[in-house]
Amino acid sequence: MDLSEYIRNIENFPKSGIQFKDITPLLANKGASEYCLDKLLEMIGGEKIDKVVGIESRGFFFGTLLAQKLNAGFAPIRKPGKLPYKTLKEPYQLEYGIDALEIHEDAIKKGERVLLHDDVLATGGTAKAACKLIESLGGEIVQCNFLIELEFLKGRQKLQKQLVKSLLKY
Repeated sequence: MDLSEYIRNIENFPKSGIQFKDITPLLANKGASEYCLDKLLEMIGGEKIDKVVGIESRGFFFGTLLAQKLNAGFAPIRKPGKLPYKTLKEPYQLEYGIDALEIHEDAIKKGERVLLHDDVLATGGTAKAACKLIESLGGEIVQCNFLIELEFLKGRQKLQKQLVKSLLKY
């Protein structure tokens, strides 16, 4: 199955000059989403995973499913002010300013083996900030796992010390 057939390109979203990779057609198709989950699991191989961390919000779709299949816990990373308990915050640079991510301070125990999942690896700033949060809690990042990688944006370069895998590359 060619998963790229289920990725819709949206021109000039969320702003002019951006081509957004919309995964909702993939999510809407039971066969495609099951196949995608199987392929994401294959990328992990036989690695022992204690916790899957998904990045808001589209990293939650497959992140929670991966956690269930891996018999692991799930922890969300969100934008500031969205998590109800005590959090750690990590700022990161955007092309037009600064943003931040947060994780609950008890989301990961020291030494837990963590799979970081998100739908798209673009410039790498969000994933790098997420990795810093995971490591600050003592988590060992086994892999950074993405459905889509936009290779021309070179986000992988910001994750050089991590094992990075992606299903689709553009």
